[in-house]
Amino acid sequence: MSKVKLLLDVVSDMRSLADSIEVVCKAMTESDAVPEKVPATKTETTKEPEIPLEKVRMVLAEKSQLGFTAEVRAIIGKYGADKLSAVDKAYYADILKDAEVLGNG
Repeated sequence: MSKVKLLLDVVSDMRSLADSIEVVCKAMTESDAVPEKVPATKTETTKEPEIPLEKVRMVLAEKSQLGFTAEVRAIIGKYGADKLSAVDKAYYADILKDAEVLGNG
């Protein structure tokens, strides 16, 4: 593997780490604020709660830091994207399920 390729991998990993740190910071600041509860109305239908990008990013960053970077990239590629922000929100639950098995098997 060439030195340039290794350096590019390091840069990519550092960007991923920076994104993960940003997600953690946002999650910490959001947890400090108390969200207002909105009473549910009878006309609302029950559906699966929407999974935020930050949660998916945090889970994948943890797996990447545990040494599963290639597998994380493969999961993202499985859903037709080269980066997480390009994945359709509808697949976030599936991505979390795929990531859950990393390191458990």
